[in-house]
Amino acid sequence: MDWHYIREKLRPIAEGLFGKQRITRYEKPHYKIRELDYMLANLVRIPALEWRNYAFSREPLNGKFNDEQRLNWAAKSIECGESYAQRLISEYGTSDAKLLASKLALEVLYPQYPDKTDRVLFADFTMPNKINIFMDAVYRAERLLQKRSVKRVLTENLQLVNIILSHEIFHFIEERYKHEIFTRTERVRLWSLGFLHNDSGIYALGEIAAMSFARTLNDLAYSPYVMDMFLIYDYSAEDASGLYEEMMQLAGLEP
Repeated sequence: MDWHYIREKLRPIAEGLFGKQRITRYEKPHYKIRELDYMLANLVRIPALEWRNYAFSREPLNGKFNDEQRLNWAAKSIECGESYAQRLISEYGTSDAKLLASKLALEVLYPQYPDKTDRVLFADFTMPNKINIFMDAVYRAERLLQKRSVKRVLTENLQLVNIILSHEIFHFIEERYKHEIFTRTERVRLWSLGFLHNDSGIYALGEIAAMSFARTLNDLAYSPYVMDMFLIYDYSAEDASGLYEEMMQLAGLEP
């Protein structure tokens, strides 16, 4: 999973392939800064399936899909994440992400910052069994959780590390069951020419399923996609507000 900082928008593009090119000056968009508890209260009301447009907006192949495909894939991915969470709970007798990681022989590390990146990165999974949880974002968010109004929305006993870890565990599970799990076996045909064809996996399916997996393990009443905004708020309230606007609009709601 890439739980990471809001992607850069409106990058300047040099015009033309030949001849004189014009360099366009890039100006970062500005957003109205909103109160954190207000944004969270609205985001937690978005049903799991209504996050699909946000999830697919991060999909490199999204322009090749229609709304019916996105809806169908999202529903199946949500079901996939839930079913594998229940499978692990039944098999290992726990829903605690840290205990599951231990039982699955995962190496979980907790560095303060990621190495050599210009993004705010929350976590990553490296094959075959290594997970990093980057604690700077966690510590910042935990300070925000001390606010009564924030805690009231996200619940009293929220375990941020367990939510993030749960998401990464799913990507390990994807690799373990790659020959049978829906998020890996589902493919889309990009082109065909006679006997030749090019089929591709769909990145967004794994992300949607991982969120569903984390939601089920942690018994959350809302989608963990909310954490995308929450975890960047302390870095930049304006960027978090911009991401909130995008999330709401992609769910068909007024910010």
